[in-house]
Formats: sequence, C-alpha cells, structure tokens
Amino acid sequence: MSAAEKKRSLVVMRQSPYGGSLARASVDLALAMGAFEQNYDLLFMGAGVLQLVTGQDSQKIGAKNIGRILTSLPLYDMESVYVDAAALDRYGLNEADLVLPVSLLDESGLRSFLNDADHLVGC
Repeated sequence: MSAAEKKRSLVVMRQSPYGGSLARASVDLALAMGAFEQNYDLLFMGAGVLQLVTGQDSQKIGAKNIGRILTSLPLYDMESVYVDAAALDRYGLNEADLVLPVSLLDESGLRSFLNDADHLVGC
C-alpha cells in the first residue's frame, strides 16, 4: 500500500489526566499505534488538554505522570500533536504550558480535521 493509500486514524483525547483510567488507556493506545508504525494523529480536546500540562505532580495519588509519558511520543515517530485552541483558552493555558509542541486548531480547522480522518478513536 502506498503512502497515498494509507488510511489516517485520529485518536481524540478528551479525558482529564487523573480522574479515571481512560486518559491513561488513550495514551497507551497512542504508544502502541506508534510502536506498530500506524499512520495516526493525536488531537487533545476539552479536559484532554490537561494531559499536556507541564509540571504535573501525580506522585501523591500514586499514578504515573501522563505528561512525562507523552514526552516519549517523538520516539514513536509522533511529531504532530493537535490541540483544540478553544479548550486551551477555557483552561487559561497556552502553548508554553505544554510538554510537547502542538498545532492549534480553531473551530473550523477542528471540524475539518475531524472530518478528514479515515478512522476516529475517541477516548
């Protein structure tokens, strides 16, 4: 299958980092897809943008630091991470507050980005 024929999957991260197991499961899914060289993008929306916040201290609740895990994405050839710009604004965050460089999507860009995916996995 040529690169032009490869289908693009989109993993949408919507869960806050430490309220349950879905956030960690979505990060694990992204890492597994990268390990198997799948063609996918990551999109953080809503409370999911909180997974990207730098300086998270999850030690007191006995959880692994999701932000630190996300910094390993470039090792899996994941270079493009997308973020809902409105969600960053809602939480009073900007790109400097995040553990990875991101591409911001406004409302129309977000709608187009979601529509262009061949497969959508929401977590």
